[in-house]
Amino acid sequence: MNAPAASLRLSDAQRLNWLRLLRSDNVGPSTFRDLINRYGSAKAALDALPDLAARGGKRKIRIATAAEAEAELDRVRRFGGRIIAVGEADYPPMLRHMDVPPPLVTVMGRDEVFSAPAVAIVGARNASASGAKMARLLAGELGQAGFTIVSGLARGIDAAAHWASLDTGTVAVLAGGLDKPYPPENLELIGRIARQGAVITEMPFGWEPRARDFPRRNRLIAGLGLGLVVVEAAQRSGSLISARLAGDLGRQVFAVPGSPIDPRAAGSNGLLKDGAVLTLSGTDVIEQLAPMIGRAPAPTLREPDNAPPQAEDEDVGDRPPANAQDLLVEAMGPVPMPVDEIVRHAGLPARVVATLLLELDLAGRLERHSGGAVSLTAPDQ
Repeated sequence: MNAPAASLRLSDAQRLNWLRLLRSDNVGPSTFRDLINRYGSAKAALDALPDLAARGGKRKIRIATAAEAEAELDRVRRFGGRIIAVGEADYPPMLRHMDVPPPLVTVMGRDEVFSAPAVAIVGARNASASGAKMARLLAGELGQAGFTIVSGLARGIDAAAHWASLDTGTVAVLAGGLDKPYPPENLELIGRIARQGAVITEMPFGWEPRARDFPRRNRLIAGLGLGLVVVEAAQRSGSLISARLAGDLGRQVFAVPGSPIDPRAAGSNGLLKDGAVLTLSGTDVIEQLAPMIGRAPAPTLREPDNAPPQAEDEDVGDRPPANAQDLLVEAMGPVPMPVDEIVRHAGLPARVVATLLLELDLAGRLERHSGGAVSLTAPDQ
């Protein structure tokens, strides 16, 4: 797959402001996008954060300082990595197909592995010998066919897939910072990947991975490939989360069948019942994905810091009524709900609802879900 022409190149000042905005409290990829779309630049959005958070119910919001952002940029550079913005020439092309791409990713390694068509291979950490062998065979066959292999550096299936594709191209996706790979036993493997393939994360440098960070890593794994193959997965496992995320992103899901009496195969066998492509060899994957190779990338976020901010504040029609936030909160609850349904139920203009959701998000009162659904956070959060 050929990388598209660059639509954006951040200046040093712009990159600093992007990083500051993304590292500020309660600003994730969706919130970042909404802020840029509303204010036109990261600098203008940073200036607006305190007032937005206050209107959402949070008196004080922590905004990352320029010194903190400069320190992270410097540490990444000294470590041998680089921080890349969505839309820049070296941003991984497939991530642009995500509904909400990570605004910034930290990468170390060879850019060309992201330009090749990719397949994610994931599965059980406590893999059987036959499961690990199957992962190696699939990764080797797909690698020889020109595919980059993407996985999460975990024990078992992930590690087997990485080792088998070192010579043809592999990408390790981390749940922590570039300098905090997990598990520690795979330090030699990640060193090899960084030299021969690439390592990527959207987490800050120095970030120790936590359990709740792995679903976010799994979303990147799903987003980087045209398809995702599950080799051995229990009924409740991170691999099934990756498969669901891949489906949400429009990626093809594959599964290797396993013994019905092996609990490590219960999840992958369940995927087959739900419509995943039965996978017995790399040929099954190649035949399904071949027509997708070379498709045009999705539109990317464009926001040079010298772009004029959007003029919503001057639009009288966007000014919410005094009780707008009460109406919105009343329409919502702990159950995820599509935004358009909230708009209809609350009886408020869509642009007003978008602004109010942004305020609640920055105040830590909103939770975002796949497919663009939102909910209120639990009272004790």
